[in-house]
Amino acid sequence: MSDDSTTSSSHRSWLEKIGQALAGEPRDRNELIEILREATERQLLDTNSFNMIEGVLKVQELRVRDIMIPRSQMIVIEQEMSLEDILPIVIQTVHSRFPVIGENKDEVLGILLAKDLLAYSFGEKKTFNIREILRPPIFIPESKRLDVLLQEFRVNRNHMAVVIDEYGGVTGLVTIEDVLEQIVGDIEDEYDTEDDQAIKKYNETSYYVKALTTIEEFNDYFNTHLEDKDVETIGGLVMRGFGHLPKRGESVEIGNYRFKVLRADNRRIHLLQAIIKPEQ
Repeated sequence: MSDDSTTSSSHRSWLEKIGQALAGEPRDRNELIEILREATERQLLDTNSFNMIEGVLKVQELRVRDIMIPRSQMIVIEQEMSLEDILPIVIQTVHSRFPVIGENKDEVLGILLAKDLLAYSFGEKKTFNIREILRPPIFIPESKRLDVLLQEFRVNRNHMAVVIDEYGGVTGLVTIEDVLEQIVGDIEDEYDTEDDQAIKKYNETSYYVKALTTIEEFNDYFNTHLEDKDVETIGGLVMRGFGHLPKRGESVEIGNYRFKVLRADNRRIHLLQAIIKPEQ
């Protein structure tokens, strides 16, 4: 048999597998992913396409709680803030939408769109009243499936939702970009740690720390006593130390550590480098 015949037979065999997949032959999602992975290895499907397909399947399993921005890392506007107080936050973070909170810090009154401030910034309107331009917030439970949320975002043309727990308390927020990121994936870099590894040793005095690592977990690992009653994660603690959402490369000292931001976007910190300060 010629090489061409062998290649043709192999190709038909793969097509038969695809046909079986479409006909519902794979008994579970793992079998389907294995078939697609084999197609990628045979270069019948490029890696990016495979990753996106796998991301789409993952979205059907994940819940909002798995990807939401925690309450401690939310950038919010306070109802009583003046326009002069709000504009620097908008400019610095480059967000397009901001949750607005009242006197009760866990109460989201509405969503402020940055574009709605333009009329005030250029003098078209003189009197600023934040309540007049607030958009109604969308509240969703932590348990909502991401595929359902994505469909709701698309149908209702919403881009942000406030996440609440079973008691109605605000626990975070999620955007359509957060959901889509699960499909197209993050841009990985040299600092990426294993999925299940919150803290990774770099050398004797330096460690990579995921921002969502809890303060308790950090303290247990390093035998330290960092604490803050208002936040639960190292990312939240570091952001409070900065007093603003930091950019990559910025550093702040907290306790016996210097925390350097290795990865952050315009909404949250993702990865930190914890450097143990030398004893004086």
